[in-house]
Amino acid sequence: MNGEVQSNAGAQKVVIVGGGLAGLAAAAGLVNRGLQVELLEATQTLGGRAGSYREAESGELIDHCQHVAMGGCTNFLDLCARTGCGELLERHRRLYFFSADGQRSDFAAFPWLPAPLHLLPALMGMKHLTWRDKFGIGRAMVALLRMKPADGDGTVLAWLTRQRQTPAAIERFWKVVLVSALADSLDHISLQAARKVFIDGFLAHPTAADVLIPSVSLGELYDQRMSRWLREQGVTITRGESVKQISQSGQQLLVQTAARELVADAVISAVPWQHVSGLLAPQLLAALPELSQLDEFSSSPISSVHLRTDRALMDLPHVVLMERVSQWVFARKTSTLDEFSYQVVISGTHALSGQPKQAIIDEVWRDLQAVFPAARKARLIRAKLIMQREAVFRETRDGHAHFLLSHSCAVPQLVFAGDWLNDGWYSTMEGAVRSGYRAAERILKELRGDDVRILQPGLSRSWFVRWLIRT
Repeated sequence: MNGEVQSNAGAQKVVIVGGGLAGLAAAAGLVNRGLQVELLEATQTLGGRAGSYREAESGELIDHCQHVAMGGCTNFLDLCARTGCGELLERHRRLYFFSADGQRSDFAAFPWLPAPLHLLPALMGMKHLTWRDKFGIGRAMVALLRMKPADGDGTVLAWLTRQRQTPAAIERFWKVVLVSALADSLDHISLQAARKVFIDGFLAHPTAADVLIPSVSLGELYDQRMSRWLREQGVTITRGESVKQISQSGQQLLVQTAARELVADAVISAVPWQHVSGLLAPQLLAALPELSQLDEFSSSPISSVHLRTDRALMDLPHVVLMERVSQWVFARKTSTLDEFSYQVVISGTHALSGQPKQAIIDEVWRDLQAVFPAARKARLIRAKLIMQREAVFRETRDGHAHFLLSHSCAVPQLVFAGDWLNDGWYSTMEGAVRSGYRAAERILKELRGDDVRILQPGLSRSWFVRWLIRT
């Protein structure tokens, strides 16, 4: 175990169980508030699913899967800024789409046009879509903006069919964006989730569609830099200590690990949804019947293929591929001068689960050779497939699987955080950070009576956007 001792003795104690983004955000929201804060993480690294592994051949930290944020992720960006990690994010204003035969279309907002018109020239310039496709997409975008929230039931695929979207528009535009964002198939993604992605991620603000990519590994970002800042603020971080049970003792909670028992005035459970019920003593489970819904939930996988080649395959930082197994390709920095590193991300990979790893790697390599001429002359030095089978919480088709269980009236000193809690952002980094901030707000209200606003507002909207979007 690796524990750091803080000096806020005598203050009320808050224990955070889980060192993923939700737990880190909760800790960041609680620092310097006159509380003792201790974060327990069962593994040796922080960041949860947004983590890295050390490659044996190079000794470098390699991300399990490339994680990116968008300009509309105001709370995730706030977490990075307040913990001194904001400069580790590179902002990209342009996306690069490649059709199956290698035709390139650049997609970038036009800053001199007001939202949502700022994306119209980019849509019109997409070479792989016909004018009929583009007109239909534009009409559907307006329908999304004008849609009443009560009309948002059902799947996005059913809605796109009703909107008379062409098969090409669905395959080359809607699927490309939504599967990457929500890691599921269009016949499973709810219309509400799709609307959230397009409005907050593209249409509502000129910088909403900006892509922010860490310039360092996720291990350095979260496990090293962010944890160092938390420790400097007085948070006790203990790695490698798993929690066996959380129980209630009067007005306090007991957190039992294999080595000790911690008495806490409040606990934030920031573990993935599938582990929540197993941590709680029977008395707490009985007091929280809502948790029985967790048995009905499921997850969606994300796969990433890590490639080392003997020459550069492309001169772009990232590209989006259409109508191929491979979806996103990211060029990554490497310390080896004669090797080039790429990561290919495939979201919602249910169909790949039963395939041999080498078959998936071979298919990805064929994708790159088909799209990038340089790949046809390149030598693949080594490749590794990582499949995170429970990477993303999977919503139900009606979008009602998520539920707001940030706190409970029955056990007010027990608060939950995680990307499975629904406030509209679904299973994203932004959703995880928002849940952590909400949990910190609830703890401060419960223990100290403080009405502190930690959750950050979304990007500002012009009068034109507010008029268009029905809320």
